[in-house]
Amino acid sequence: MDVHSKQLLLMVVAVIYTKVATQPVSLPNCPTKCGNVTIPFPFGTTNNCSLDNTFLIDCNKTSSTSTDVPFLPQTNQSVLNISLDGELRAAWPVASDCYSENGTKLSQIIQDINMTHFHISPTKNKLIAVGCDTVGVLEAADSGRKTYATGCVAYCNNRTDIVANQPCSGIGCCEIQLPQVHMLTRVLYGSYGGIFYNQSHSKVHDFNPCGYAFLIENGSYSLTRSDLLKLKNKEFPVLLNWTVGNQTCLQAQKNLFNYACKAEKSTCYDPGTNKSGYLCRCFGGYRGNPYLINGCEEYNECLEHNDCVEEATCIDLPGSYHCLCPEGYEGDGKNNGTGCSPKSSTKSRKDIMLTIALSVSASLVALLIGSFYAYLAFKKRKFIKLQEHFFQQNGGLLLQQQIGRHGGSTEIAKVFKVEELKEATNNFDQGKILGQGGQGIVYKGVLQNNRIVAIKKSKISDPNQVESFINEVVVLSQINHRNVVKILGCCLETEVPLVVYEFIPNGTVYEHLHDETQSIKLTWKTRLRISKEIAGVLAYLHSAASTPIIHRDVKSSNILLDQNLTAKVSDFGASRIVPLDHSQINTLVQGTLGYLDPEYFHTSQLTEKSDVYRFGVVLAELLTGKKALSFGRPEVDRNLAAYFVSSMKQGRLLHILDKNIDEANIEQLKEVAHIAERCLRVKGEDRPTMKEVAMELEGILVVEERRWGSDNLSSEEAENLLKTARSIKNIEDVVGGSGINSYESYSLNQISMSLIGGR
Repeated sequence: MDVHSKQLLLMVVAVIYTKVATQPVSLPNCPTKCGNVTIPFPFGTTNNCSLDNTFLIDCNKTSSTSTDVPFLPQTNQSVLNISLDGELRAAWPVASDCYSENGTKLSQIIQDINMTHFHISPTKNKLIAVGCDTVGVLEAADSGRKTYATGCVAYCNNRTDIVANQPCSGIGCCEIQLPQVHMLTRVLYGSYGGIFYNQSHSKVHDFNPCGYAFLIENGSYSLTRSDLLKLKNKEFPVLLNWTVGNQTCLQAQKNLFNYACKAEKSTCYDPGTNKSGYLCRCFGGYRGNPYLINGCEEYNECLEHNDCVEEATCIDLPGSYHCLCPEGYEGDGKNNGTGCSPKSSTKSRKDIMLTIALSVSASLVALLIGSFYAYLAFKKRKFIKLQEHFFQQNGGLLLQQQIGRHGGSTEIAKVFKVEELKEATNNFDQGKILGQGGQGIVYKGVLQNNRIVAIKKSKISDPNQVESFINEVVVLSQINHRNVVKILGCCLETEVPLVVYEFIPNGTVYEHLHDETQSIKLTWKTRLRISKEIAGVLAYLHSAASTPIIHRDVKSSNILLDQNLTAKVSDFGASRIVPLDHSQINTLVQGTLGYLDPEYFHTSQLTEKSDVYRFGVVLAELLTGKKALSFGRPEVDRNLAAYFVSSMKQGRLLHILDKNIDEANIEQLKEVAHIAERCLRVKGEDRPTMKEVAMELEGILVVEERRWGSDNLSSEEAENLLKTARSIKNIEDVVGGSGINSYESYSLNQISMSLIGGR
């Protein structure tokens, strides 16, 4: 066949398999567009044109447009475009707060959006806050109604701080990823100004009168200086995920009547582990709408994208194509395959094969023997190098340096083999997860001696996290206290390090306080004892440990409870060992929203008084049963510390107490509440030490235990015990602390609501 005949044949084949007809988008007699937006089935603008009410789109004119605009009925947000790959792009409103020149808040808009049918993509969107004295806060919920909270801080001194095309790293704007959870269905977000000490937004008002917070699709925003004066956009694009129903492909295919993949040349696929429902797509070599009968049509891949090498000829086939090599060449003709290469003669190929066979046969025995011994030696060296690599990668050398620095006092109980820990956790099964945070994932495990343990698998991706892991091992190894979680050993020979702790079975103080079925167990006597135990641990760390230690992340979710509801302080990943010749340490602000020491933002100094402040927040939680920080409703849109101190000043202690505190002595409650109030003073120098707090709580507990232990306690005995407790408390006067009757001006602006490094 000559060249012209071959080309003519290929053209005929291409014409046979090429369809020029327009592919259907929607059901017959249904509109395919609303304004400029294509509405593909299963979506539709009427009940008859959509698969069901889930995919119904409202198509109406607005006051600002002359053309129709598609809207989501459940949120009344405009639709920008719809993809058959399971994505829908919608316009999302901006939240804001604005201030007068003297710093008075003029207005605030907090956005609360519930998605009925579609889910906000946690991987393709982010929260951005814009402003020079602004914190953006986000509360999200998944389909199981579990809530998650996060946020970030944006700050600058003047407009010249802003550089064009700079990332939102905190100067003028900040950004944070959405919680990576199962199907986000609700988001509540807003911006809050006046976050820094005594500023109240007044210093930046001239060029930044308002702060803004908004959800946006990744890569869709770039900060400009004019945005600080006024953000022109009222909405930004956000990517939503959609699927058909809530069944898997296997389940949906059992009912063909309701099965959505109607096209003959279509298939079903599950969109991923974090999504329910299923999606449809056309076979390879076909395209169109797989949700319509005859919706998938073949197209000529030879006339469009294909993988044939330049010298090969593309031949279109039904649903596929073939790359034909020229005459005298062999191979599959594809760039990612064998391509096309000249054929070798039969005789030459036989000679080459015979030569290779003889050479291999002659040296086979020698090669086998030498290779066997070389392989054994290589595997041994490789295994040793791999262990050394993981040891260094996981901070083994840093751990040795820390041990030497502290005079060899750090002793790890046991160095575990990774096989032991895999067996204990059923190869780190998901069902064994007890919890997870910024420092790692904690699994429940059972060792060979039947001891139940908690195994922490650290998340390490940079040197700073390696240092945090080694820091926790060093700190815990030096602590010997019955109210501190014990470290049993570690494993450094794996890709990520593992630490083994004693297992504490009864959850956290946070879980007990904020779960109605559990909070009833926390009687006043139990809460007072837990407070004393936590204070005792912190006093020990600050004053009695061989080297002073600052915990830096005291919060109710880091206080575990054993079977007897005895407190066990945990999570020392953020702790710092204080050298004996230093009373304070420069450090980045680190902690959890609601627990941050306001003095951080002025001194950037880390002292023991920061732990005192965090303990004060925990004590306020135990007294009120409220969370450290709530937002989203005007009546509770505040920090618990400020709320507690304000209520104490107004004499409203009895109004804010937890309803489950019903058998407590009122005088003793006031004593404990006053301790919390002193711990929450703005200036660290005005707060008591943890040693003083622990002694005061111990004295109060003695009085309470005598009262609980004897109903016949006379008034004179009670008064004597109370005097004893008060004399213990007055140690503050002996060491030169602030007077117990003094009060410090306290406002929400003095308590930072930022979230930096939260875990």
